[in-house]
Amino acid sequence: MLPQTSAPAPSTTGLGSSLKQRQLTMMGLGSAIGAGLFLGSGEGIMTAGPAVLISYLVAGTMIILVMWALGEMAAANPNSGAFSVYAEKAMGKVAGSTVGWLWWLQLVVVIAAEALGASQLLVSIWPVLPAWVLTLIFMVVFTTINLTSVKNYGEFEFWFALLKVAAIVLFILFGIALLLGLVPGATSPGLGNLVNHGGFAPTGMAGISTALFVVAFAFGGTEIVAVAAAETADPARSVTVAIRTVVWRILVFYVGSIFIITAVLPWTSEALSSPFAGVLNVAGLPWAGTAITLVAVAALLSALNANLYGASRMIHSLSERREAPSVFARTNKRAVPVAAVVVSVAFGFITVVWEMLYPDTVLKVLLNLVGSTCLVVWGMALLSQLILRRRADRDGTELPLRMRGFPYLTIAGLVLLLAIFVVGFSDPVSRTQLLSSFTLIAGIAVLNMIAQLRKRKRASSQL
Repeated sequence: MLPQTSAPAPSTTGLGSSLKQRQLTMMGLGSAIGAGLFLGSGEGIMTAGPAVLISYLVAGTMIILVMWALGEMAAANPNSGAFSVYAEKAMGKVAGSTVGWLWWLQLVVVIAAEALGASQLLVSIWPVLPAWVLTLIFMVVFTTINLTSVKNYGEFEFWFALLKVAAIVLFILFGIALLLGLVPGATSPGLGNLVNHGGFAPTGMAGISTALFVVAFAFGGTEIVAVAAAETADPARSVTVAIRTVVWRILVFYVGSIFIITAVLPWTSEALSSPFAGVLNVAGLPWAGTAITLVAVAALLSALNANLYGASRMIHSLSERREAPSVFARTNKRAVPVAAVVVSVAFGFITVVWEMLYPDTVLKVLLNLVGSTCLVVWGMALLSQLILRRRADRDGTELPLRMRGFPYLTIAGLVLLLAIFVVGFSDPVSRTQLLSSFTLIAGIAVLNMIAQLRKRKRASSQL
């Protein structure tokens, strides 16, 4: 089921329009295929067993609906603030600013997780430098890349993302051959690992719901397509093609990869600390395990690159709307928001110090910190589309891209999201994460309300 398109909408971003459609598509893949797949997938499997596939299918269905909704809004109003701008139009400045700051904070944490995850993977096969040193190097390199022109950044990200996409496709094909007994010198594990060791769902519904938040982290970032569309020459067409390709590719890559991993490795296996390499080691190909680990490093760095771009553009948009300090709205002669890029990587450099002082303790905290915030951002995107689409239909406004099945699919997405929250509150671990996220959101909302009241008071005093 694909959206319908008509005339394209012009960009309103002010940051330029040098990104190409193929680069936009790869940015969506680059942001979504990173630490969540190469590292978080192992944690998800150890939490829910083979039933983690259910977690991926639920989260995958959710992201499809969210991306369709975002595509409609991005085509009508291409803006680097994306869902933050749409929430503001639908529900007011406090809602828009809150979701914008929340997504920015989420990406700031993700950037640190990607850098640290890449470092730890590299150390596992090349233990020459400590992880914190490699993390520092990665942060410096990718900060520099994001300070160049967006055209150069887009091309770099395209080839970076293409590398990991090709590697995942080869991994899935190799895994199928291994399961079918077609790999010379390797014994097929069959499908027994899907039901042995306690059954398909050894930890029950609690494990599935807990894993869902790790999985949500994995899919989080796909929405960057709506942010980057503002810097393309033809946002409506670019968003349509990107959504049409990114969504199904992510589902194939994620579900296909996780199926191979859970079939080859028992959910209790220590090899799940690096699941892709573990699968290839089972086939008696340790060199291939090293190769896929290097690809995983590239994948994490590609995701870091895309997420740093997204974070800088979001805080730039907030600044343009006077919801963040004005310095972040400034761009240099290459149309790069330098201050926005720098502030978006600051937490990554703090993480370097954290890893140096407390090695091997940081990544797990980061992977669990932002899963539920993804769900909140998705929910706000669906609510915004529901309100704005009804408003456009009522006013007779023509939309360049229309989500089919409205309002039923949008409502279905919100119901599914509500069900995820209900299930999450039934488990102590995910309940704690949800409460922490809601506390963070409430704090951001209160600060934004205070800021809006001060603006109104200042405006009234000048009359």
